[in-house]
Order: sequence, then C-alpha cells, then structure tokens
Amino acid sequence: MLPIDPHADHGRRAWVACPACQDIRDCADCAERRNCNDHWRYLLSNTGSVLHLQCPGCTHVWDHESGFGATRGAPARGR
Repeated sequence: MLPIDPHADHGRRAWVACPACQDIRDCADCAERRNCNDHWRYLLSNTGSVLHLQCPGCTHVWDHESGFGATRGAPARGR
C-alpha cells in the first residue's frame, strides 16, 4: 500500500470512482452522481483535462480524463 502523497490537500478533492477499490458500489449518493462525504479522492494535480488522483481509502494513484476543458487528445481536423 502506498502512503498518501505528501502534497495531497484535503481542500483539493474530486468525486471520481476509484478503479482499484470500487468503494462507491453501495453508496446511494454516488449512485445518483452527488458529492458524498465519504467517497472523494485527493486531487493531486491536473494537466489540462487530465486529473491526477489518489484514493484516501486504498491509496491507489491514477490519471482520469475528465473531458472538461482542454483535452490532451488529438486535435480536431479541419472541415
């Protein structure tokens, strides 16, 4: 198990399902896509629309493409 990132800040959070522990399975708030008090993730940083996250429960670290703002995907083709 990894330690919590030393730069993790409780004030910078995101509500995204953890791909490792899936702790949101039985949560009514998460099922309705509401921010609950238990299943938030540390938002360590971001690069454009890619969020760099850590789960405080299982300490898994991963990147999540939010699709919001400037994406890192291929540029749009001209018409």
